[in-house]
Amino acid sequence: MDDWALPRLRALLPLNDAELLQVLSYTNNLHDAEAATHLGNLLGESPQSLEFITSFLERRKEPGNHQAKKLDSKPSSASFRDHVDNVDNSTTPSNPPPSYTPRTTSSRSNSEPYHYTNSVIEAGKWRAKDEQQMQQMLQGLQYQYRIYNSDIEPEHEADYWCSCPIHQYQQRKWNRRGVQEMWSKAIMYPGERHYNDIQNGLGVFGNPYTFRVVSPYGYGQQGLWAPQRPIPLFHARSIRETIALNAQLNSEAQAKIDAQEPRQSIWENNNLSVSMESMTIADKSPPARDIKASNQTVPEDITDKRSHNRTQSNSSKLKTGLSFSGLKKAVGIRSSEEKAIEKAISLREKILSEERGRWPDEEWRYIVAAYQHKVGMTKKIAELRATRPIQYLHLLRAGYFEPIPIAWANQISNPLKFSIEAASGWRGITPSWRGFEDLAEERLYWVLNHREGSAGTRMKPDFISEMNMAQARMARAVEPPPLYYSANDTCHLQHTSSGYSKQVMPAPFQPYDRPERPTDHTMILLDVSGSMDFDPVRPIYDQYLITGFSRSTQPKNGDVARSIIRRFADAMANHDHQHEGYDLVTFANTSHYIGKISHMNFDSMWCNNVRFGGGTRVMTGWQKVKELHFQNHSESAIHHPVYGWQAGPETPILRLLLLLDGEATDMDEFELDLLGLSWAHVTIFLIGVDGCPHHHRHANELQRISDFNHHVSFVDAQGNCPERFVTHELLKRHLGYDISMQEFERMEELPAYSEL
Repeated sequence: MDDWALPRLRALLPLNDAELLQVLSYTNNLHDAEAATHLGNLLGESPQSLEFITSFLERRKEPGNHQAKKLDSKPSSASFRDHVDNVDNSTTPSNPPPSYTPRTTSSRSNSEPYHYTNSVIEAGKWRAKDEQQMQQMLQGLQYQYRIYNSDIEPEHEADYWCSCPIHQYQQRKWNRRGVQEMWSKAIMYPGERHYNDIQNGLGVFGNPYTFRVVSPYGYGQQGLWAPQRPIPLFHARSIRETIALNAQLNSEAQAKIDAQEPRQSIWENNNLSVSMESMTIADKSPPARDIKASNQTVPEDITDKRSHNRTQSNSSKLKTGLSFSGLKKAVGIRSSEEKAIEKAISLREKILSEERGRWPDEEWRYIVAAYQHKVGMTKKIAELRATRPIQYLHLLRAGYFEPIPIAWANQISNPLKFSIEAASGWRGITPSWRGFEDLAEERLYWVLNHREGSAGTRMKPDFISEMNMAQARMARAVEPPPLYYSANDTCHLQHTSSGYSKQVMPAPFQPYDRPERPTDHTMILLDVSGSMDFDPVRPIYDQYLITGFSRSTQPKNGDVARSIIRRFADAMANHDHQHEGYDLVTFANTSHYIGKISHMNFDSMWCNNVRFGGGTRVMTGWQKVKELHFQNHSESAIHHPVYGWQAGPETPILRLLLLLDGEATDMDEFELDLLGLSWAHVTIFLIGVDGCPHHHRHANELQRISDFNHHVSFVDAQGNCPERFVTHELLKRHLGYDISMQEFERMEELPAYSEL
């Protein structure tokens, strides 16, 4: 089978032989309908692709194909018509959470994990293999050529290939064209076409950005051997043109797919059956009124094959029409109404198959329904399924309606980390994907826009709007309240500069969740990425182009975090008399559990265990925090092999203090996970550089998330910060009630030493 299929598939799919063999092996394990759908998504609908799919399905049924015999022993797929008439609606997951009491253990044994896949999952696996390497290679190039804007790729003046790092990077992009096309085919909507930005590839000619957005480098500026430098004027113009084109293409794409949605419900069996039957009857014979309208006598032998020799013109026209109708039936030519109904039936079959595959049992469906309910999307998803099934199917395949799998947290590159690059042809999932940075950000805003009670469409601010809002936020900074002055603040001990920096005052505290209870579990999650130990710097802008950095006179962010954690832990110990300390977890590229940190062991624990360096992947730390929390409270929760721990009604609330100094690479993924949880309350402290627009851009984003998700609270500080003021605001949000100044001062007293 492989000897026949491999060379033919090689001509249709630009992958190496090892990858093609894996595609064939996976497809050979599917039933005919699923195999045809999978290959169709990968190869498209060209005549060559359809011929290959047909031959592949026929050949694997030949004698000697053991896999075909294994598949044939299972029930075969019925026709679309029979499936619609006989489908058991009880297998369709209901929209509200089903009446089901979770068991303390999963019904599916961990020794037999359930594996499900589809075209999006398979394309994601191939893309994940080198996605992270490509992102790191680009960041290295940008650093090497002093390009500080993440949206600008280095360019070389010479068109011919040389061995410079820029051309090596471009060669790597060229080598990924097969994976990019596979990804596009898996997620494109009907009528869309794949494109790329590879200059020596055909995809560039279909790229809508090629001739409609100016390059940030302008027009030829340097010699053949020198890399180009971005020009602020052209960079600003490029941003404006990209924003305008993104909005236009998003609007057109959304309108186009909305127009292709079925006009009648695909879930009403009677409507589809009646429509199909009425068209079948109409094809059998012309209506009597039409025959009478011809004012001719219908020949008795009108169906005779020799009737074309007769000379009556009107009878010949009638016979010609009937013969043509029969010919269309014979060769399989269908009317537009028939095609629409068959597409609707096929669409229904695909949705039901995908739902059964993704959520195979009652416990699985309960967790998914509970997630939709907690996020607030139950009604919106049901409406989407009923009225826009094409878009529902695309989002279903991408996992939009279920919790984030726990395996993704520790993966270097998972589907939510995939970058979206509209000008390069790397697509997102929704029709309006252009303008987002990655799939996590796209999904986060989709969820925010589809939650119950959301007023209007919440659009992601474009880059220019983000910068304008950051400048406006910086302008609101004022002197901090003088009653919080402390000579022991880090900035005073290190004498970085005189006085405090101006701060943006947080909004007056408003409690949303219930106040803290003695059973609640307090933990601390600390960012220990390399930037926490760097000398703080702020970017220098020429319009929107970063041209360099200037030193800021303030302590290192790691030193500020250390002081805040000490003050917070001491105050909490005085509040709840938990003198054993609080669990501390650190994260960078990986996470580590440090142990319980308290007033008595703080210095030794910090010096011996806290090490700075690496990236900022908050999901690794968040996963470690969840594991520790549920290890302590496993009796009230269940563990799912894919979605991880699921809290029960008796599971104590986790109250987490998160400290970080910038945007984590997976911050949107973290915020997505928090939206579906009711057992966690997170208070975020963001440490920033004085007068840095990036800090205020991130602060604005966190404030928006806090406004949407009341389980997330947010406090930030910049420059030389008043640490007592910050600690007071953090405690209010962490404990869930407005702490008076008198109570705060009592909490600040040094904890008493206890005799062991």
